Order: sequence, then structure tokens, then C-alpha cells
Amino acid sequence: MSILVCGGAGYIGSHTVRRLIETGEQVIIADNLSTGHRAAINPVVKFYECDIRDKSALKKIFAENSIEAVFHFAAYIEAGESVIKPLKYFNNNVCGMQILLEAMVESDVDKIIFSSSAAVYGEPKNIPIDESDATIPVNPYGDSKLIMEMMMRRVGAANGVRYVSLRYFNASGAIEDGSLGEDHHPETHLIPLILQVPLGKRDHITVFGTDYPTPDGTCIRDYIHVLDLASAHICALNYLRDGGSSDAFNLGSGHGFSVKEIIDAAEKVVGQKIKTELGARRPGDPARLIASGEKAHKILNWSAQFDDVEKIIATAWKWHSIHPRGYDD
Repeated sequence: MSILVCGGAGYIGSHTVRRLIETGEQVIIADNLSTGHRAAINPVVKFYECDIRDKSALKKIFAENSIEAVFHFAAYIEAGESVIKPLKYFNNNVCGMQILLEAMVESDVDKIIFSSSAAVYGEPKNIPIDESDATIPVNPYGDSKLIMEMMMRRVGAANGVRYVSLRYFNASGAIEDGSLGEDHHPETHLIPLILQVPLGKRDHITVFGTDYPTPDGTCIRDYIHVLDLASAHICALNYLRDGGSSDAFNLGSGHGFSVKEIIDAAEKVVGQKIKTELGARRPGDPARLIASGEKAHKILNWSAQFDDVEKIIATAWKWHSIHPRGYDD
């Protein structure tokens, strides 16, 4: 049987596909290439260029292949943009999940592993964040992810679909050989934006907000390597195969780094000073997001292997140094 990876041409999806292949799984990718890249698609897998909001296309994939489980990465992910364009996020993310679940139920596919987000917690009251903490998103992106989790829970109760929802913190880094990496257009994630300065692609990096209630006034985030995320998906698949019940898990290192600390670490990796400028806060940005990964460690037998932020940045730097124009190189 095969694993269907929706969004398998994207950043986290492509790295997870690589890990699945390495563990001997048969993989099928569905991606509309709106944000993914054809060059990131592993040539050994069957690829369907389609949108998950197209039920007929999904039903065709399920009919033509023996699908055991779905990995769902196909969603818009930019919190700031979601504040300005909420309907774009509800249409793609929420409607996309509805159509995908409908197709799964009608095709008797009963396992899904979902790429959720720490954004479901909003501005947390407790640090580190535990899965039992309140989920009160502060932007439409977080709303959409929480609604998608609710949809899986209700469909699971009604139709027997079991799910694992993996709540990512800040995905970062790249595969060590530099063959896959992060390439968004436009780029909005901190580490690749910082690395664009030494690459000569931008003059400076802007620090959005220096008055947060943190030691240096800048936002603090938990950075998790993309290969650790990929490994967590395989752990989740095996958990469901072993009869595990539906659940949600945080994926993070448990360590927080401020924006200024990430810039300092990047300067050490690239060996040069990185010009910064100060800007106003962005709407929808919580001050601190740090995960407790104890539940994932205990139940999924997963833990982050990349626990040094400089090593994480070094893998990203290798990718961007080899591919300064991303997959266009």
C-alpha cells in the first residue's frame, strides 16, 4: 500500500517524502504547485498535479492506487497574510480539509497525519506550551488549523477516520546534502530571510518589534529542524498502524531563541556581520512560542535530533549557498 502526501512538493512535504522513501514506503504525491516546486518532487514517486479542493481528482487518486494513509501538508501557512486575506485561508485550508476528508471517507481511507501548527495556541499563558493548554488563535491562519483539527475529530467520531495532528513550531533547516531546502515566494520565514543578506539578495534584515515582553524585546520561537518534523510523521504513521487513537502532539525542541539570538547565530555560521534594521510589530505575532515535546516523546517515541540552532542554520546555509535562487538554479 502507498502513502498519499498532499503538498509533497513543498518544503516540509518534500523532506518527508525523502524520509518515507528511505524507510521503504511507497509514496504518491498530490500537489497543485501553487507554492510547491516541481524540482522538489522525487523522481521515483508517482505525481498527480491537482488541488485537494478537487474531489474528483482525489477520488481518481484513491481509485487508481491502494492508499493506506494520507499525509496532509497542503495548506497556506503565512500568519501575517492571513490577517489581511482571511477568506483565502479559510477557502484553501478549511475547504481543502473538508473535500479531502469527504474523499477519504468515500474511498475507505481511514488514517490521516496532519500538518498543524503552534498557531492554534495563540498567545500562550504557559511556557513551555503543553497540548492541554488553551487553543485561542490570534490570526486566521491559526483559526484555520484549529478548525481543521476539529473537523478531523468530528469525522473520526462519525466515520472512523483516525488522525494524528502534529502541531509544529518553527520549521527550519534543510537536508544535509543540500539537495532539498526552503524556497518560498515571497519568503517570509526568519532564517532564510536572514541568509538572504550575506547572499546579497537583500540589504538588511528587519526585526519586527523590539518591545515584546522578552529579555531582549524580540519574539522568541522554538526552531525545529525539517528532518525532525519528517521523522515525527513516520513515528505518527507507525503509531496509527499499531492501533493508536487519534491525538494531537507538539513538535518542538523545547528551547526558545529570540530574533536577535537567531541573527547572532547566523552571523557565526556565515562568518560575517548581518545588517539589521528595526521595524514595528507585525499583527498576529505572539511574544513567545516554545513547545513541550514530552507527549510526542512518550507516546510517539520521537525527539528532536537537531538541538543546536547553529547546526540547524548551517544546513539552511548550505542549501541557500548551493541554490541562491532556490529551485530556479
